[in-house]
Amino acid sequence: MTYKKRLALFVGMDSLFVLTAIYLSYYTLHPYFHIFSYPSLLVSSITLLVAHHVFSSIYHLYQKSWRFASVGELISIAKIVTFTIITLAIVQKLALGEVYVRVLMITWMLHIILIGGSRFSYRVLRNLKHRPNTTKKRTLIIGAGSAGTMVTRQLLQNAEAELLPVAFIDDDIRKHHLDILGIPVLGAVSELKEIVEEKKIENILIAIPSLSKKELQPIFNECNKTTVKAQIMPMLEDIMVGKVAVSEFRDVSVEDLLGREPVELDISSISKRITGKTVLVTGAGGSIGSEICRQISKFSPKRLLLLGHGENSIYTIDMEMRNNKENTFEIIPVIADVQDRNRIFDVMDQFKPDVVYHAAAHKHVPLMEYNPKEAIKNNIIGTKNVAEAADTFGVNTFVLISSDKAVNPTNIMGATKRFAEMVIQNLAVRSKTKFVAVRFGNVLGSRGSVIPLFKKQIQAGGPVTVTHPDMTRYFMTIPEASRLVIQAGTLARGGEIFVLDMGEPVKIVDLAKNLITLSGYTVDEIGINFSGIRPGEKMYEELLNENEMHKEQVFPKIHVGKAVLLDMKIVLDLIDGFEDMGLDELKRYLLGYANKKYVESLVEGALV
Repeated sequence: MTYKKRLALFVGMDSLFVLTAIYLSYYTLHPYFHIFSYPSLLVSSITLLVAHHVFSSIYHLYQKSWRFASVGELISIAKIVTFTIITLAIVQKLALGEVYVRVLMITWMLHIILIGGSRFSYRVLRNLKHRPNTTKKRTLIIGAGSAGTMVTRQLLQNAEAELLPVAFIDDDIRKHHLDILGIPVLGAVSELKEIVEEKKIENILIAIPSLSKKELQPIFNECNKTTVKAQIMPMLEDIMVGKVAVSEFRDVSVEDLLGREPVELDISSISKRITGKTVLVTGAGGSIGSEICRQISKFSPKRLLLLGHGENSIYTIDMEMRNNKENTFEIIPVIADVQDRNRIFDVMDQFKPDVVYHAAAHKHVPLMEYNPKEAIKNNIIGTKNVAEAADTFGVNTFVLISSDKAVNPTNIMGATKRFAEMVIQNLAVRSKTKFVAVRFGNVLGSRGSVIPLFKKQIQAGGPVTVTHPDMTRYFMTIPEASRLVIQAGTLARGGEIFVLDMGEPVKIVDLAKNLITLSGYTVDEIGINFSGIRPGEKMYEELLNENEMHKEQVFPKIHVGKAVLLDMKIVLDLIDGFEDMGLDELKRYLLGYANKKYVESLVEGALV
């Protein structure tokens, strides 16, 4: 129906309702009256009709969508009717000399009933028409607040929705035993399992957008006690900007359970370092490197250099950057190996970047145990090449992506990352370039992470392989790690080792159990096998040893460490002689100088 037709329909209906209300009020008080024997009826009818339409126009009664009518629309109707009756009372006093109070009271009541009833009857009839059918999944809504109510209303009104709300649970005891939109609030989260069984629940929906990551874990633990799938509603911010619909629910993810609350970045300081500048990211095709590129793109650099050895991974991130219409800066893919010193120097000379994020590295602990010389070439010599090129061509800031495994390393990968830190620490002493390292632990979903491995094992029907029941690791999401790396670069003065706050360590076996449950299985169905600790692995990871620890944060979730500065001769001797060393000799050298137990007896260091 067009707006003009709709307007004509409502004006005609309301005119009929207004005249009916005034006529019935007279008839109620004087059942045997004759219309023409009451001149006041004619005056009152005309006044009431004109006043109603005037106030309806003022309060936009004819622009409202009655499909979504609620208390706000009812209040508008009450105001229109009340002001209309007041206007009629004034006219009666002026024109007729008296106010017919009883007539006005009955007219006011009938007026509201007829106008309001005509509007709200549409919603009632529509709800009856779309009455839920029995083929929908019986759904329990966790959270009886405004978000839960909004979701429930959408599900009840949407005939195409697959979910049927049958009950709420909420920890607010004031809501218990109440009905919201006809749906009962049956109890608290602690009663979830019993309610699921009693109400034959087939789906659980968590509808608390304000829920923190920490608060989600106990709720999910209660959901885990059932065999019912749990979903979570989108963030209100995403709904408001139209990114997703209210009814677009998603499964709870490992990131939801292990991630932390996002930290607010210092946008101003990051913009000063990146906006309008040339930025080089090595290892740009990797998990961390590619996410750093995505985060950097938000700050409009002048030029972004995507450097990597693998052409496929660089092609992928290059296409992603170019396909983003918001990226108006120059994007240059650079195929280069950080071990090729001449090539790296040529790149630095040609593009003269202002900021370098060095993410290129070998990171797989077990693989590097079998290939220590490759670890040295890539992690130590590669870092030395990129860092010295940055120093030579006047790069302002150089950020090395390091690892928690560089602390008291028991494996080749960790030891080579500690040697890489030594390289930039020594350069920081004499260079105008600000050299810093950023240490953090495992990132969820990165290449080599246990998450993709566990998912493949679950898809294959299990079992999931965990090295040891007490094995723990720190975890953070790739976007969070990348944002904090960029923020740490703005804090650089030269020589620091920044450490990202990884939160609480997580048992790998608990991670495996959560992932199995999230995949729709039980632990008994998939199974968990313990394979034993692999070569070079630690049971527990560290981010700083006791000699390096600064407990206070220099920025939310960022600490700065006091790292021992070692003689660069140790690094140079390794580079000169590692090709001639045997495997055992090489491991002793690397671990001996990288581990604190040997450092103190070998070198008299200074604190940075």
